[in-house]
Amino acid sequence: MNFTKLPLSLEKQADLLISRGMTGQRDLMIDRLRVVNYYRLSGYWFPCQNSDDSFRPGTSFEMVWDHYVFDRRLRLIVMDAVERLEVFVRTQVSYHHALAYGPFAYALDPQTLPNLLPEKYNDFLRRLREEASRSREQFLAAFIKKYGDLHSLPPVWMASEIMAFGTVVTFFTGLQTSIKQKIAAAWGVPDRVFESWLHTINSIRNICAHHGRLWNRKLPTQPLIPRENKYPQWHSPSPVDNRYIYAGLCLCKWALDRIAPQSAWSARLRALITVHPAISLSDMGFPHGWESSPIWSRT
Repeated sequence: MNFTKLPLSLEKQADLLISRGMTGQRDLMIDRLRVVNYYRLSGYWFPCQNSDDSFRPGTSFEMVWDHYVFDRRLRLIVMDAVERLEVFVRTQVSYHHALAYGPFAYALDPQTLPNLLPEKYNDFLRRLREEASRSREQFLAAFIKKYGDLHSLPPVWMASEIMAFGTVVTFFTGLQTSIKQKIAAAWGVPDRVFESWLHTINSIRNICAHHGRLWNRKLPTQPLIPRENKYPQWHSPSPVDNRYIYAGLCLCKWALDRIAPQSAWSARLRALITVHPAISLSDMGFPHGWESSPIWSRT
């Protein structure tokens, strides 16, 4: 099928929205469409559209903008949590692997990453070498200058700092099960659950890094929800739905309570929700009465 749509001026973009039933000040629409792409904003007004692209009664541009602003602020809060969780994982995988096998075994002996198949291990090293070649970290340059005649890659505690987080997740996946269990224990969950959470954190991180929408979207990688008999907190007042960002927020709160208990992160999230009362939390997977969940009542 041939694509026949033509680009529209900012004025015509605003007029199109108004013609479809969106209310709002035309000049304000134009000003905001100048700084935020029409297509980016469409993710926030799409739920208010009918099948013929018209808007349901009561749909205003200010309402759409409020959702956009909320989502932008939410990404900043989420990235603050993700940074702490990511740094923890980088620290732990390199620490435990180095103690068990030494500084360079990760790059020399695939048996030190027994849970990676040979092709996965080779791909892991290939990605790491590419990441090292792109890195501009001074510590890496200093290492190569001094030791590069014998070592093409740095010791694991340096390597973990130049890996993309997806590569770190692969590193964790390959670890010996007993090491995985030690790391996961700090978050108080089984290693299998912890590993699924790392994949979810990585997908959320990528969404935030590209300024993507968190509100009302389904998670591309869904975390495992711990079993009710051992983790009733995840099932009160109702089971956490792992399809939506609420599950990711629960994951962040749970982990931060254990590795950064002094954090005021959850208070910042609550404050954001309070100043945007029109935001539909159910579209994010929040259950009714979520505030009473043991996950959120812990401070």
